[in-house]
Amino acid sequence: MAENGLRKWVKDRWVDIGAPKKDGKYQPCGRAKGSKRKYPKCVPIAKARTMSEGQKRSAVARKRAAGNPGGKPTNVSTFTKRKKAADGGYTGTFIKLNVDGKTFGNPSYKKYYKGMI
Repeated sequence: MAENGLRKWVKDRWVDIGAPKKDGKYQPCGRAKGSKRKYPKCVPIAKARTMSEGQKRSAVARKRAAGNPGGKPTNVSTFTKRKKAADGGYTGTFIKLNVDGKTFGNPSYKKYYKGMI
């Protein structure tokens, strides 16, 4: 039987990615009352291990920027949503041209750069 909901959440080991230890391990999520530690950004240990350093920095920065208004924890998504091309975001892959003008990279580049190449 698949575990869902609260039972699964309790079994996940949640850690604070905003306060790593010097040996690379993570502190457990949360902080004691009156603690001077900065506001924690908590994720399951499995997710923390798969995140890049940039993703961790971004998530922690967004969590701390959201603050803690009203004394309740503020939920902030761990990963940002990508912007669509119409909104100024980049949706394709970068392609590099060599001296002969041949392209390297994702073969689907043509649908993003139709008419440009």
